[in-house]
This record gives sequence, C-alpha cells and structure tokens, in this order.
Amino acid sequence: MEEGNMSGINSRLHRYPYSIVWTPIPVLTWLFPVIGHMGICTSGGIIRDFAGPYYVSEDNMAFGNPTRYAKLDPGLVEGVDWDTAIADAAGLYKTRMHNLCCDNCHSMVANALNRMKYKGSQSWNMFYVAVIVFFSGNYIGLSGALKSLLPSIVLYAALVTLIIYLNLSYPSLN
Repeated sequence: MEEGNMSGINSRLHRYPYSIVWTPIPVLTWLFPVIGHMGICTSGGIIRDFAGPYYVSEDNMAFGNPTRYAKLDPGLVEGVDWDTAIADAAGLYKTRMHNLCCDNCHSMVANALNRMKYKGSQSWNMFYVAVIVFFSGNYIGLSGALKSLLPSIVLYAALVTLIIYLNLSYPSLN
C-alpha cells in the first residue's frame, strides 16, 4: 500500500484492487479521447483484460499500464464473489473472438459485473462501464493524465493551427 492509502491502490506496482482500469489505445484515443482499453482487477489488484481473440491477459494490459482507474465497492456485490466473477468472465472471453465494436474488453468487464450482480444489477454493458471510468475514474497522477490527454491536445492544436494558417494565407478559400 502507498503511504496513507488505505484502499490498497498502489500505482507504482500497478495494483488496483476492486477497480476498473483504463489505458489509451494509440491513435484511436488520440482521435477520440474517451475511447480506450479497459480491464478489471481482482481483490488483490491483479489486472485482467480481454486483450485479443481468445486471449485474456493477467497483469499485462494490451496497451500498457493503466492511466486511469475507477475504484468500486466490493460491498455492493450481490451475486458470485468478486474474484470468482472475474475468473468466470475471463474463462468465457478466452473462448471468444475479439470484436472492436461489439464484444471487447469493455464487454468482459461488464460480464464480470453482471456475474457478481454489482449494485444488484445484471444490466451492465460496454456503455455503462465506460461511463463509470469517464465520470468516476481517477488519473494515476500527472503522468497518467499526460499519457492519456497530451497526444489528443497536440493533435487538435496542430489541426486548429493548420486551419488558422490556411485561412490567413488563403482567404479566398473561405
């Protein structure tokens, strides 16, 4: 545990017990900063993520270490216990083809939450887990925020600069 951190979060060791973790996907996240790769952590903080067809990784996220995490409350589990739900979801997704739009890392996280009946619900889906991370997630320090946001900021700043330059240099194009 980090000094003064009673939640068990240790970003130096990449341990985020009872959390959903997120990391940017190069190029895709640069263009759309809300889109990224997701995993879910066991009670001991071990990261599980649906990393590709028929493959669920353990503590080796497909696109690098997490830059954000959303801590969940294990007291809100009403079904199968936390670790069993994650293991069962991982087992299922090891048999599935990865599909960027429909059956992906977000789907595996939602499946685990459905198995554990998190907050009494079995209606978790890709959208809801993304909302949790987007609105309740914390960046893992300044480095996590920079790794997540800086490429998008640079890309969009360059685009705006180019548009302004073209408008000033070639006013007849307007």
